[in-house]
Amino acid sequence: MISLRRLPPALLAAALLVAPLAQAWGQGSTVEPAPDPAAVDTIFGRSGRLLARFFAPRHSMEVEPIARLFGKRQQKSTTTVAVTDTASGRELSLITLLPFGDKVNGRVGDYHIGRFPAEKGRLRSAAYENPDGFIEVTLENKDTPVSEHFRLGEFLTHDQTNVWPKYLVLREALIDKLELVLVELQRRGVDAQRLTIVSGFRSPQYNQKGVGRGGRARDSRHQFGDAADILVDNNHDGRMDDLNHDGRVNSKDMRILADAIESVERQYPELVGGLGLYRATRSRSPFVHVDVRGVRARWGRF
Repeated sequence: MISLRRLPPALLAAALLVAPLAQAWGQGSTVEPAPDPAAVDTIFGRSGRLLARFFAPRHSMEVEPIARLFGKRQQKSTTTVAVTDTASGRELSLITLLPFGDKVNGRVGDYHIGRFPAEKGRLRSAAYENPDGFIEVTLENKDTPVSEHFRLGEFLTHDQTNVWPKYLVLREALIDKLELVLVELQRRGVDAQRLTIVSGFRSPQYNQKGVGRGGRARDSRHQFGDAADILVDNNHDGRMDDLNHDGRVNSKDMRILADAIESVERQYPELVGGLGLYRATRSRSPFVHVDVRGVRARWGRF
C-alpha cells in the first residue's frame, strides 16, 4: 500500500494536476524518490491539513486510477471517491467537478449561479477566466471535510436556502492558506481555535446584488473560489474575538490576523494574494478578506 504522507513528484503532480501516472508506479518500484521541497508539497498540501482534492471534468477519468493506487477506497457519490492514507489513517476525498458547460441560462439544475465576468466580455487576465466547473454540494455531503478545520458547506454562497443541490467554486490553495494562517496565529500565541468563514464563494448573481460604492467589487475574487472573508470566533457569537485582550474588538484585532496572513505569504509566496481590512459597522463585526489571486493586493487601513 502507498502512504499519502509524502508522494514523489510524479505522483503528486498526478494528484494535483491529474497528469498520467500509471507508469510512475506500474514498474514495481518500492522506493519513493525524494521530493523537491522547493516545488512539491504533500498531497495534504503545504499545511499538511488538506483532506480533499478537486479534479477538473476533463480529467475525471483519472480519478479512479489514482484511487486504485491506495489500499482502501470508497465511492461516496458519483463525484467523490474517498481514499485512506495507510500511514495516518486519514481519509482524503477526490472530488470531480461538474463541467462549466452544465450551467445553462445561468443555472445548474435549479440553482441560480448567474454569468461570470468572462461571459460578459470582461476577461481582465487569465486569472478571471471561467472556472473549470463546480463542486456539487448536497444535504448529504455538505459536511465533507476539505481540510482539518473546514467543511464544504462553509464556503457556499449565502442564498437560495431551500435549493439543493447547490454548486460551489473553491480552490485548494485558498483552503491551504487558511490552514496556514491558523497555524501561524497559534504559533504566535493567539487563542485561535478556528477561523470563521463570513463569506466564501459568491456566485456572480449573488455578488452583483452588492456591487456599488463601498460594496462588493464587480469582478470580486469570491466568484472564482479563491477568496474568503474571515474572523476568529472561538465563542461562536458571529463576531471577531478580542485577540489582544484589551477589552475591545477593533482594528488592532484585525491587525493581528492580517500580520499572520502577511507572514504566511512571506513563507509561501506562491500563495500571495489580496488582503483587505473591513471595520465594524452597526450590523457587522470587523473582518479580514484574504485570497490567493497570485499577485499582492492590499486595501483598508494598514
